[in-house]
Amino acid sequence: MTINWDAEAATFDEEPDHGLRDAGVRAAWAVRLKGWLPGEPSDVLDLGCGTGSLALLAAEQGHRVTGVDLSPEMAELARVKLAGTGAEVLVGDAARPPVGERRFDVVLARHVVWTLGDPAEVLGHWRSLLRPGGRLVLVEGVWGGVGVPAGPQQG
Repeated sequence: MTINWDAEAATFDEEPDHGLRDAGVRAAWAVRLKGWLPGEPSDVLDLGCGTGSLALLAAEQGHRVTGVDLSPEMAELARVKLAGTGAEVLVGDAARPPVGERRFDVVLARHVVWTLGDPAEVLGHWRSLLRPGGRLVLVEGVWGGVGVPAGPQQG
């Protein structure tokens, strides 16, 4: 399945869980994110960041955020949303983010695994982007099988 994310960018934030425009929804996500991310300022890589809604919450909680999105239009909207936070937004494939040798305390991906051709391989790569003791935070829905076995990943 191919989705033209550039074409979706202008209206992407209209979905309540995307734009987090509703104060109650935004507050609920902020609480969730605070529980998933370290308590101290950390380097967070937000893969498939879209328009930057979760990246903004992480930055507001004091984290140093790098967002990556395949869509130049989404990335530009994220840059606007994140202006003044110190966050960086890159255009690139979440499966192989363009971060070079950089490593992160957290790799965060929300509603991205379902788009991956080989989820198990990509999850292994994402783990390699973590510093020792780092966290891989995946937020996914159940929309159908993606071929990833449940349980801890080794390696």
